[in-house]
Amino acid sequence: MGGGFYISKFVGVVGIVFGAGAVATVIALAVVYSQEVAKNEAVSPTNGGSTVKPPVTTPGGSTVVPQVTTPVIPTTAPSNEAWDKYRLPDTLKPEHYNLTLWPRLTVNAQGLYIFTGKSYVVFQCVKETDLILIHSNKLNYTKWGDDHLAKLSALGSTPVPTIKKSWLQPTTQFLVLELNGKLAVGESYQLDTVFVGELADDLGGFYRSVYLEEGEEKVVATTQMQPTDARKAFPCFDEPAMKAIFHITLLHPPTTVKCCIMILNKTSSYCPTSFDETKKMSTYLLAFIVSDYDYINSTSDNVLIRIYARKKAIADGQGEYALNKTGPILKFFEKYYNATYPLPKSDQIALPDFNAGAMENWGLITYRETALLYDPNMSSNSNKERIATIIAHELAHMWFGNLVTLRWWNDLWLNEGFASYVEYLGANEAEPDWNIKDLIVLGDVHRVFAVDALASSHPLSSKEEDIQKPEQISELFDAISYSKVRSSIFSTYLNTFAYDNTVYTDLWDHLQMAVNSTGTSLPTGQTVHSIMNRWVLQMGFPVVTINTATGMINQQHFLLDPATAGSVPPSDFSYVWIVPIRWMKTGLLQKQTWLEDKTVTGESWILANLNVSGYYRVNYDNANWERLLNVLSSHHESIPVINRAQLVDDAFNLARAKYINTTLALRTTKYLRREREYMPWESALDNLDFFYLMFDRSEVYGDMQAYLKYQVEPLFKHFENITRNWTDVPNGHTDQYNQVNAIRVACSTGMEECQTLTKGWYSQWMKDSAKNPIHPNLRTTVYCSAIAAGGAAEWEFGWTQFKAATIAIEADKLRFALACTKQPWLLNKYLEYTLDATKIRKQDATSTIVYIASNVVGQSLAWDFMRDRWSYIFTQYGGGSFSFSNLINGVTKRFSTEFELKQLKQFQADNSEVGFGSGTLAVSQSIERTTANIKWVAENKKSVQECKNSKP
Repeated sequence: MGGGFYISKFVGVVGIVFGAGAVATVIALAVVYSQEVAKNEAVSPTNGGSTVKPPVTTPGGSTVVPQVTTPVIPTTAPSNEAWDKYRLPDTLKPEHYNLTLWPRLTVNAQGLYIFTGKSYVVFQCVKETDLILIHSNKLNYTKWGDDHLAKLSALGSTPVPTIKKSWLQPTTQFLVLELNGKLAVGESYQLDTVFVGELADDLGGFYRSVYLEEGEEKVVATTQMQPTDARKAFPCFDEPAMKAIFHITLLHPPTTVKCCIMILNKTSSYCPTSFDETKKMSTYLLAFIVSDYDYINSTSDNVLIRIYARKKAIADGQGEYALNKTGPILKFFEKYYNATYPLPKSDQIALPDFNAGAMENWGLITYRETALLYDPNMSSNSNKERIATIIAHELAHMWFGNLVTLRWWNDLWLNEGFASYVEYLGANEAEPDWNIKDLIVLGDVHRVFAVDALASSHPLSSKEEDIQKPEQISELFDAISYSKVRSSIFSTYLNTFAYDNTVYTDLWDHLQMAVNSTGTSLPTGQTVHSIMNRWVLQMGFPVVTINTATGMINQQHFLLDPATAGSVPPSDFSYVWIVPIRWMKTGLLQKQTWLEDKTVTGESWILANLNVSGYYRVNYDNANWERLLNVLSSHHESIPVINRAQLVDDAFNLARAKYINTTLALRTTKYLRREREYMPWESALDNLDFFYLMFDRSEVYGDMQAYLKYQVEPLFKHFENITRNWTDVPNGHTDQYNQVNAIRVACSTGMEECQTLTKGWYSQWMKDSAKNPIHPNLRTTVYCSAIAAGGAAEWEFGWTQFKAATIAIEADKLRFALACTKQPWLLNKYLEYTLDATKIRKQDATSTIVYIASNVVGQSLAWDFMRDRWSYIFTQYGGGSFSFSNLINGVTKRFSTEFELKQLKQFQADNSEVGFGSGTLAVSQSIERTTANIKWVAENKKSVQECKNSKP
């Protein structure tokens, strides 16, 4: 039995202290990043193509376009520890960058889009050295007069050493300069470079996004620097701790719109355009864009707010919702953080091609169009929620992440975890009627539990030395870093480390200060450090078992497959946590006292982790489980809605981990015929989805369909009645979600009335494509149902509408639904489309493959497709892309046979040289998951069939 259990006192500081033991929210689509591999070698450091110098503005103001010069072909460098390592040495510290970039928005004679640049960086020597390392990736340099790749100058009186040798080190992505002498400590130096790169369509660094407007193809030159792609745009000290001030000038066609992280300080009718110098900041937060966009603007407390988008999108009012919500959310965070917004403006821009959901560039936040633009005639309730939460998430970063920044990527959770929690608070401020904070449980707790219960999970904070390569950094952008945190931020912490970098222990120090100042009591002998380190430095979470017969309480590291316990790495804390417990007894909240008296015995039912305020699962003795099941079947409303969802989720996962039997877990769903709330239904459907994945290719499938059809029928009738035969929209935010669930499940389980309804709506639209009769809330599920029930005509109509869609949110609904067809030949054609960027944008390719794999008919097709083309996909879509993790997990999640496990291991072996980039961990997790699935199916198939055949 583990010690350290207690009742939460609901004091604000206590909530903060135990925050990392509870769970925040996550944007599944937020912060996924691309480490691209260019298709074209024409401007790579090793090719022999021409190099174009950037234009130079003369003192008189005229612009001169330099001539083509001979490219630099790097020499073969000898091995050396310094430049063969991935981390920068601690010898130099950047102070100031001056950068001029000229993106070409039309192709050159070689058929390439390129950009040229001229840059200098001023840095200080902090340790004596005769070596300069600065990051550079896929840039080609023009030689200076001394035949080297850069020019070095001294800004003080100390003589500057000459450059002995210079070369590019592609593996570790460095421009290397060996010197004939040593730089002097405390002296400042200037490094000048002239370079060219490809403005590729790879979604990383300085890249291009292409779209059609009124039949004309237009090009946007835009950026995505996080985590390690600023070095693709210009040579820089590309680590988060290397903060500096940036002065940026963009050269551009006179008709384009220019935006950067800071405001203009000089403009003209012709290029160049210069911007105010930035605050002291990290390279990954830099952004600059040249586009043919319009914008709308407003002012909130002297902060200029602008929403940029395609001209038609702005003209159609699609930016109004974001503009209206940004000001209130900024005000909320200023109050919440007790710190003023540090910049004079907040620009937000919607991009047609963007691999992440959004990116928190300081002062110029970039978004996918679906994450920023809202059209009431096309956007669903869930689309609006996503926009509100993503805006809140990115604005939260303006303080926590941008003003105060992690020192190294091993503490990524320090940025993303807090933003993922407070995004719900910001969205709640923007839309107080939604009661959105409750959805943290579904969007966050349950999601991260699924990953963190694997032996291949990882702690929140890794050791710095374990995270070195760009692909290792990209792997950290997962559910653990985003979801396994819940806390609050003190103004003392933000003020102390403003414009600086921190590690997680700095936050614990400031939390301890808050505890001391308020007199809040902690468990005996514990401090903020000792409590929080258990949640940060060891992976996983506990299951707390309460025995109401004996009063005993214990905790154990929860593993979805107990057989993997031997492969779990050792922990300094022995996988024991300090766990906050809040509980109720027979519907009454118990007095909040320390749980050391173990007053949990008796004949009444006990429910722990009230409102899911803690990051753990709860198990009970059989007698208490039976009492809880009786409550659900007789008067389920006496258990809070959130805990009804929790009971279902805990039971199903405890069954998978063999703490309870599967029959007990399935019995938690039998009361659903009386349930009308969204959260319990969503929890049940999420967990039953695993059963469908395991059995939708077996004889058990029919029994499952009949059971779920029986359970959902009353819910379908309920919404039919309250919407007056589907003509009205439910009032409540989550009621609108549950209406979608009712239609989706009723149709997918074969309810004839539902299928007639959806096919009728879709057929009506096919007859008059200008008049879509389907409400935006219902379109995804109706499109999917109708296409699944139809044939080639329905699919081709959906494809035509997808290609014609001018609003990204509508296109996304259709893109998902096209994967629902049951025709293998159509799914194969759709898979081929994913590798044609003129049909499916690169940003959407991997998610489209996963959609197809989610279809039982398409699963084997998608797996064969991914295996056969892995080398091409990996090369074209970037080894550092976070979407590879989603791709591998998504295509293999149904695997549950020995043959599939053998194929998966063979896939891992066959592609060991190609690699998996940010999907490396996902391959291991898929093997672990498949092994567990095989055992689970063998052990549970019979009991599932027996339970499904019984009536409640």
